Amino acid sequence: MTIKIPNVILNDGYPLPAIGLGTYQVRGGMGVQQILQAIRDGYRSIDTATNYDNEGAVGEAIRLSGIPRSQFIVTSKLPGKYHQYDEATKAISESIYRLGVGYLDLYLIHWPLPKRDHYVEAFQAMIAAKKRGLIRSIGVSNFEPEHLDRLIKETGVTPAVNQLEIHPYWVQQRMLEEDQKRGIVTEAWSPLGRGSAALFEPVIQELAKKYDKNVGQIILRWHVQRGIVPIPKSTNLNHQRANLDIFDFKLTPAEINEINGLSKQDGRIDGQDPNVYEEFE
Repeated sequence: MTIKIPNVILNDGYPLPAIGLGTYQVRGGMGVQQILQAIRDGYRSIDTATNYDNEGAVGEAIRLSGIPRSQFIVTSKLPGKYHQYDEATKAISESIYRLGVGYLDLYLIHWPLPKRDHYVEAFQAMIAAKKRGLIRSIGVSNFEPEHLDRLIKETGVTPAVNQLEIHPYWVQQRMLEEDQKRGIVTEAWSPLGRGSAALFEPVIQELAKKYDKNVGQIILRWHVQRGIVPIPKSTNLNHQRANLDIFDFKLTPAEINEINGLSKQDGRIDGQDPNVYEEFE
């Protein structure tokens, strides 16, 4: 039996499932099978990116599933090397061709790259593509408040989503509140901390015992109750299934605050500060 996943509603009126499937480093024939199994278990929101080199595998899994394309929310992301308007326009079409899905449900600027300073024209290209029906919802990833405000001021369009690194060691309460102030839904990449020691924190282990859940389910529930859409990646079929099974229990506000208390000043997985980070090509 597949689990019914609730939706959140974006600022443009489109629905987004409250949890999605991350596909970073999931590639090739094995990747197709892993994504296909996740679809069979109930995932309908699938997150990829040009830089993941797996848009073809994602599209193939969707086709092999036999489920109508209209039931999926497919997200991809624009890499920094294509931020100029004309390059972004071509990159959007190429992502759609590779995926074979006809249009993108959600398209994000992967990193702001403020040193290069082309993210506004990239967003303008995305706005134009949305008007042409190539993209339904447009958003960003790893954007800070000043980047968001500049986009809104210069284009008149507020991103629907801001996808950020969020996990128990990097709680991002400030950014969550900044997104909420602007009516932007926050998604979490690496929501479990990419196998970090957070999974072994006593507070999380105790909660897992209390609710008869695994530690990953506790962390994902913590995200959902904070108003965040987590995008966990797992190639383990049991973990994929378990990650969906988070909608039948509720943490208390005190328990959420306890997990918030695990945040560290240097909690980022790879120290990727969006103000200075130069995205891999």
